[in-house]
Amino acid sequence: MSSYLLDSDVIIWYLRGREDTRNLMQDIQRAGVPFCTSLSITEVVLGMRKREEDVTREFLDSLEVIPVGRQEGWLAGELIRKYRSQGTTLDFIDVIIASTCILHNLVLVTYNPKHFIMPDITIYNFDHTSK
Repeated sequence: MSSYLLDSDVIIWYLRGREDTRNLMQDIQRAGVPFCTSLSITEVVLGMRKREEDVTREFLDSLEVIPVGRQEGWLAGELIRKYRSQGTTLDFIDVIIASTCILHNLVLVTYNPKHFIMPDITIYNFDHTSK
């Protein structure tokens, strides 16, 4: 059984009440408590509306949070350097999220799979299978 890491976009759409995302979360929660990174918390809080604070805090508190540590930072730096040498610029936060998934063997749940081009990452397939 897989464990899942939620990208910021999935968390935001869940909190904003998107029905397909709420259904997705029910499926994922059957597999266990989903994960997120501390950086995703920052992104979500940054875009949070004042009236959403209580619900946002409650939902984020229900997730298992993986802090960004030395290993995640190191791998992210290596990935950024590798892709930059090939002429591809990667988003800093996305690369840290990717490195967290790779190091912790987590399936990434995101609506933006094109942001995660690394072959070592497994991305949730919305047809309920993983790539």
